[in-house]
Amino acid sequence: MANQIWAPTDSFNTPMLWINKYLAEKIPVLTGLESFPFFPSTPSTINDLTQYFNQSTQGVAATWDRLIRMRRSPFPHIKQEQALYYFYAQGSAPTDTMVQIQESVLRLMDREDETAVEINEWAKGKEFDGMTCKFQFHRFRIYQLEEVRDIIDFGTARTYGGNKIIIDFEYHQMQDIINN
Repeated sequence: MANQIWAPTDSFNTPMLWINKYLAEKIPVLTGLESFPFFPSTPSTINDLTQYFNQSTQGVAATWDRLIRMRRSPFPHIKQEQALYYFYAQGSAPTDTMVQIQESVLRLMDREDETAVEINEWAKGKEFDGMTCKFQFHRFRIYQLEEVRDIIDFGTARTYGGNKIIIDFEYHQMQDIINN
């Protein structure tokens, strides 16, 4: 399993599935880039990361990790989570590509309930891997992280451009997904 690369069809109906699909569809529209792969945060070696980049025609890829958070209120039905995204770029203008991606994520995801309404509307009637959206989103915020360690990691992986963004979001899940 350590050498196996995650396939985009290896999904489970989670809020992350819907956020990833939304970003994968919208970022190329805003940036003019072709679509690029979104993978769970599994590349633990440069070889794995290189294989991910091979699936992108323009040297752009994104990895994500789901960060489940403690509920801040006694109301148990509204969940709060964070999605941690690493965006990587190689090529002739990786810094420009990162600025375009960062700005696109900011414009799409940092509008609180307006973003939630847009994603809820976008997800209506969509189906991925035989699944429909079982989540109602409420609020989104984003944060950008810059750390010296990231610069070292990006340089080591020879990606030449990278960005780390956290998306904080709230949602509730439909009753029928709870009982499955």
